Amino acid sequence: MKTSYKILAIDSNHECLNNGLREAGFIVDEDYTSPKEIIEQKINEYDGMIVRSRFPIDKDFLAKATNLKFIGRVGAGLENIDEEFAAENNIVLFNSPEGNRDSVAEHGIGMLLMLMHHLRRADNEVRNGIWKREENRGDELRGKTVGIIGYGNMGNAFAKRLQGFEVNVICYDILPNKGNEFARQVSLEEFFEQADVVSLHTPQTPETMQMINEEFISKFKKSFYFVNTARGKSVVTKDLVEAMKAGKILGAALDVLEFEKSSFEKLVASELPDEFQYLIQADNVVLAPHIAGWTHQSKIKLAEFIRDKILDWKNNH
Repeated sequence: MKTSYKILAIDSNHECLNNGLREAGFIVDEDYTSPKEIIEQKINEYDGMIVRSRFPIDKDFLAKATNLKFIGRVGAGLENIDEEFAAENNIVLFNSPEGNRDSVAEHGIGMLLMLMHHLRRADNEVRNGIWKREENRGDELRGKTVGIIGYGNMGNAFAKRLQGFEVNVICYDILPNKGNEFARQVSLEEFFEQADVVSLHTPQTPETMQMINEEFISKFKKSFYFVNTARGKSVVTKDLVEAMKAGKILGAALDVLEFEKSSFEKLVASELPDEFQYLIQADNVVLAPHIAGWTHQSKIKLAEFIRDKILDWKNNH
């Protein structure tokens, strides 16, 4: 058994992660500023990496990481890592969806309630001396069917938070036997027929890229509210906007956008397309800058889960 593993952390995280690994005997170096080209030149010295989303961990990068045994991604998704190449080279990947699922679930509920009760618009109006009551009459969640697409950590946590609202919760997932006491798993056909609210909780994969498009939206029997706390590139924004204009989508709560950089740190360009301009001006849209999983508590939990998974890995090697 190797006694001392070297890890390179390229993104900053809660101190419990690096400190915990050092206490367990790991050597942890930190480099939060060097460009990818510089990191590539030294990555062959390391057994492990700690990343968030600073730059893609692609095939070319991994090919230079000749001693790499694991990568810990402090977050839920792994789309910024070439998973196939990592698997071919026996590099174990750890992520931590358990760390921010509570935050994402609460955030999704909050955005949905803001949307259905016109709270964003009403708050802005009152701040500007406008007092409209009838125009801001809301829509109750009780009695509606909430449909969850993707029933993993995030979908489960969202369904659990819905229990007190007296709603019918259904879920669709590509894997069988995912339903539980919080949501009944249904076929996609039944999902299209029943949903009044659609909440997206899928990872970014080739299958989910641009999944929410005109064809997909047109299959819903009823008009519905749409919540996305997953990945922006799963939605064709132009098609979403057209569906909103047509009344097929009653409103959208979007924590993530198609126009984000892969690092999630900013929008792609200063001049964004017309459909983005529509979103920022529409009354029936609630927006946030990819912060659903971004709480004081989740920062600690994300780091703790990655730390513990790496320690478990060490104990088995």
